[in-house]
Amino acid sequence: MAQENRTDVAPRLTSLSHGGGCGCKVAPSVLSSILQQNPLFPAPKELLVGIETSDDAAVYLLNSEQALIATTDFFMPVVDDARDFGAIAATNAISDVYAMGGRPILALALLGMPIHVLPSSTIAAILRGGQEICARAGIPVAGGHSIDSVEPIYGLAVLGLARPEHIRRNRDARAGDVLVLGKPLGVGVLSAALKKDNLGADAYHRMVQTATQLNTPGPLLAELPGVHAITDVTGFGLLGHLLEICRGSGLSAHVNAGDVPLIAGVRDLAAQGMVTGASNRNWASYGQDVELRTADSLMQALLTDPQTSGGLLVTCEAAARDAVLRIFRDEGFMDAAVIGHMLDGPARVLVT
Repeated sequence: MAQENRTDVAPRLTSLSHGGGCGCKVAPSVLSSILQQNPLFPAPKELLVGIETSDDAAVYLLNSEQALIATTDFFMPVVDDARDFGAIAATNAISDVYAMGGRPILALALLGMPIHVLPSSTIAAILRGGQEICARAGIPVAGGHSIDSVEPIYGLAVLGLARPEHIRRNRDARAGDVLVLGKPLGVGVLSAALKKDNLGADAYHRMVQTATQLNTPGPLLAELPGVHAITDVTGFGLLGHLLEICRGSGLSAHVNAGDVPLIAGVRDLAAQGMVTGASNRNWASYGQDVELRTADSLMQALLTDPQTSGGLLVTCEAAARDAVLRIFRDEGFMDAAVIGHMLDGPARVLVT
């Protein structure tokens, strides 16, 4: 997918949105406050996963052998190329099914576009990018909904299936588990550089390649008995989503900063100040639960960097570590790495 699809008539997609990709997410602390003000409807026993512990998707038990996974995700442009935007948004939405240990079965498109600003060819290219990713995942786009919107918005509602015993929640990590991250960090930094016209063609290619890599290891990992918890790293950054595991599981975590994989070139761009506003909002929301002991001055920005269509974060027994890494490698995730471990203690993250 290349940038030449952009037309001279259409404005830059990123110029039409106040934020892009998963950086558009409501800050974790604000979202928590909003949800606390809304009482929960009594959940049926078949609802295996709801909103209690910030899991990636809802899960409903159909029968003893099947659980239905339901999720939705949409956002504003993180890139200017229409086809790439659609592909990234679709990959990000499907990821939530993989993160629960399931396999997607169908998608519904969610589309909001400023129809008097963008030409129909641009909107069609966005949809085509999403359809191509769904085809790669082996699922149809079976319908959807569209509205005339001030800002361009695109995403999917996705359904998936899994065996009930293969559902992996973020509350089931255990003390002693190792932490494995599937994709390198840095999409937010690259998107910030793109908005400032400071991103070269090679870096743009790396950004799109990372953000459109489907998290297919999810259901394979869920079948391993030593894998306890899985989530995906998106808008709240690595630290935010790791804290969700810590809070859900009642544990602490230790991250080795030097072991965290980064997309090539991201560190230099971050040093130049190419950091999103969402990174600062993330730190303001949960920084009180993080202890940074690393001498690396860039780590706060990198570990809070909002990932659009980021990688899977897995906790597993030490004995399952090699099998987990092998699955990632076999599925094409060559940067997957062990970045730390879980331990007894309050819901906090120590970074050294």
